[in-house]
Amino acid sequence: MTAPDPLDAEMMRLRVACAEPIAEGIVSFELRHPDGSDLPDFTCGSHVSLRVPNGSLRKYSLANDPAERDRYVIGVRRELDGRGGSVSLIDGTKPGDELLVSMPRNDFKLVKSAAGYIFVAGGIGITPIMSMIRHLKSTGGGRFKLYYLTRNPAMTAFREELSGPDYRGQVTIHHDGGDPDKAFDLWPVFEQPKGQQIYCCGPRGLMESVRDMTGHWSSSAVHFEAFNEPPRTSAEDKPFRVRLARSGGVVEVPVGVTILEALRAAGHAVPSSCESGTCDTCRTKLLDGEADHRDLVLAEHEKDEFIMVCVSRARSEEIVIDR
Repeated sequence: MTAPDPLDAEMMRLRVACAEPIAEGIVSFELRHPDGSDLPDFTCGSHVSLRVPNGSLRKYSLANDPAERDRYVIGVRRELDGRGGSVSLIDGTKPGDELLVSMPRNDFKLVKSAAGYIFVAGGIGITPIMSMIRHLKSTGGGRFKLYYLTRNPAMTAFREELSGPDYRGQVTIHHDGGDPDKAFDLWPVFEQPKGQQIYCCGPRGLMESVRDMTGHWSSSAVHFEAFNEPPRTSAEDKPFRVRLARSGGVVEVPVGVTILEALRAAGHAVPSSCESGTCDTCRTKLLDGEADHRDLVLAEHEKDEFIMVCVSRARSEEIVIDR
């Protein structure tokens, strides 16, 4: 018998009030307190972790306006090639069921901006951005433009709402049919920095493209969030050593294991949050060696000095970090 996860004792038990398809392969779940009381408040860009029916713990962004205290709304895409969490949740959950849900956490905070916002969403990456634009709409909190990129209309969540009169002139929805040659050209959007804050959530390829096109923007103005993507791997990955300058220890990092995982397995407590290279929590001083940077946070001029241990690896046989 599997021992209970101590994290479960810190989670809320919420009722599934509604589960309905909102696009091809995407289901919206509305979660409420069983006794109808208000839920802990959250800020736009927040996510919660759910214990899905197969026992896995998965993170999902909240899509509703933070002003709604009576419910959490998440959008879940069925990932047939994933690790099974989304399929378990969609196939194994019905209205009336109860799920363990964590307190909201935010690694994708909306920064106040007098100049406004540029949002870029790819596929299911629209969910945290829906919370942001709903918040901006309800509070009059700032001007924004949303570029929402999907394969086709059937796979576009919230399409009816975003195509309605409330968002006229603020939303561009583009379908590429899965053809890279028909991808939306974002360069004119980013060519001239005008002080806005940029928020991008979607597939890794989209986020890397946005990062490359915004290298001339202030790094503090560009924000990314990944959605449950595992760390990027490469056929050229090789084992390496991490030497800890302060403690004097050496940790071996095998192929398929992150520096963060190896450090924790060796008994070292390391702060982290997103574990996808997008939130900056695990930024660590790099003292020696050549890093293989796989994050979306560090600016070019920072890469000789820091490493994100949740996703990045080493090109040299050994790196030295300030721990």
